[in-house]
Amino acid sequence: MTNAATETVAERIARILCRHQVEVIFAQSLPSAVILAAEAAGIKQIAYRQENMGGAMADGYARISGKVAVVAAQNGPAATLLVPPLAEALKASVPIVALVQDVERDQTDRNAFQDFDQIALFQSCAKWVRRVQVPDRIDDYIDAAFTAAASGRPGPAVLLLPADLLRAPAQPATLPRSKCLGRWPLDRTRPSEEALDEVARRIASAKAPIIVAGGGVHGSGAAEELTALQHEASLPVITTNMGKGVVDEFHPLSAGVLGSLTGARSLGRHSQPLIEEADFVLLVGTRTNQNGTDNWRQIPTSATVVHVDVDPAEIGRNYEATRLVGDAAETLSALREALGRVDLTRRHSDRARLEERINGFWTAFERDRLDVATATSGPIRPERVMAELQSLLTADMMVVADASYSSMWVVGQLRAPGIMRFITPRGLAGLGWGVPLAIGAKAARPQSAVVALVGDGGFAHSWAELETMVRMQLPVLIIVLNNGILGFQRDAETVKFGRYTTACHFADVDHVQIAKACGCPAVRVEDPCDLADLLKNSINAKGPMLIEVMTDPEAHPPLSLFANMDAAA
Repeated sequence: MTNAATETVAERIARILCRHQVEVIFAQSLPSAVILAAEAAGIKQIAYRQENMGGAMADGYARISGKVAVVAAQNGPAATLLVPPLAEALKASVPIVALVQDVERDQTDRNAFQDFDQIALFQSCAKWVRRVQVPDRIDDYIDAAFTAAASGRPGPAVLLLPADLLRAPAQPATLPRSKCLGRWPLDRTRPSEEALDEVARRIASAKAPIIVAGGGVHGSGAAEELTALQHEASLPVITTNMGKGVVDEFHPLSAGVLGSLTGARSLGRHSQPLIEEADFVLLVGTRTNQNGTDNWRQIPTSATVVHVDVDPAEIGRNYEATRLVGDAAETLSALREALGRVDLTRRHSDRARLEERINGFWTAFERDRLDVATATSGPIRPERVMAELQSLLTADMMVVADASYSSMWVVGQLRAPGIMRFITPRGLAGLGWGVPLAIGAKAARPQSAVVALVGDGGFAHSWAELETMVRMQLPVLIIVLNNGILGFQRDAETVKFGRYTTACHFADVDHVQIAKACGCPAVRVEDPCDLADLLKNSINAKGPMLIEVMTDPEAHPPLSLFANMDAAA
């Protein structure tokens, strides 16, 4: 590393990133001065093929690593492509610091090449956006970006770096900085003892309490605390899509994912009464969004609602609630202490009945889907793919899905054999992010197997990143469900309008040849009997692998939107 007395601003940035324990930067060489300095400092560059995908890689990395992810981009069109993944990170509460080059300081507002108002560009999709103007403030601004990303409700922060500033000599910091701000959550807050004691008393006296756990439990690292609360207070738990994996779904008090998955052959069709009959609902780390509540219909208006969230604005947004503002892990730990001071006899006396009832949900679910989960004819049912994958799941494995139907097959058909990570782009649910999310997850935890489930529609957005996966030697198993259509688009238009547009059907695409052209081994599967051995041999392969599964275009997840259509079939 260059001596601090002679280093450039770019070299100072690299040194600050090392202080924040940044080990990986997602970039495409630009800003060149920063990336050259970062690589010289030992920071690994994972070079994406397109900024949209690079931002999603950073998202996946942050969710798994517990670190603030760093993505970098050129100004102009490259910067605009960072908007979609940063918007996903903002909605999904994922901390990312984006280092974006800007035009030289004396070229602003002169129609310089690729000049654009990047402050305005990023303000709608980031918590914090700044442009550095003077070299002697670079330490302050980098630290402020990490602080903004990792504190409170996590999210993206954007720092604009003029090209000439990066080449300028760095000035000694007036007030030297030494803290590491690269891990999240940065702060661990908790509600008052009085508020926690009151909630504990309400749990103890409730007739039918339930927990609804969201993605904030994963973000806080609160899964162990939630599991302990579930066991110690004999509380049933359902999760949102993003909350999947925060509890072992084989625990007798775990009722799986609910949300909009309440159609035919769904677990939710059986488990929904559990929340509809609740008189006490504990929301933990959830935005109570549309999909997670099936259009805000599932939480009964007669129930007492208590909401644990680090973001004060989310509490009471859709359901008036008792406020427990704080970090999920810290708050659940404190709530467990408060529950230790009350009589939980009522909770424990009802446990056996609850466990039997929840077991009945799972049993009925398995019965309802048995025909499609074991179907031996083609085209292959996605439920059969999920059934074969289920037998290979371990708690250490990471399962990633693209948006739309891919996410719904994963969260609705797989059963977590322990606390584990499922990554789905549910903030904005943009197509194409499954593959880059998986690449970022693998970079964060290289020792764990990563399986990415994507549809052919979404995969078309990210084909090029197969080369990234091969070049960076990141072994990810990609399962492409190829049904030749935009499934959700076709089905939703059919339900709403009775017909669908010409964009829904694709020409035949050979994804195996695309993968092989990128150096990734691949195979096409048309016989469901070939799935088991192929999946088993591919999950722990030393290199990347793509399996193209020719699936039934008439299959769709059991969403409530299609309940009437399925009933009439």
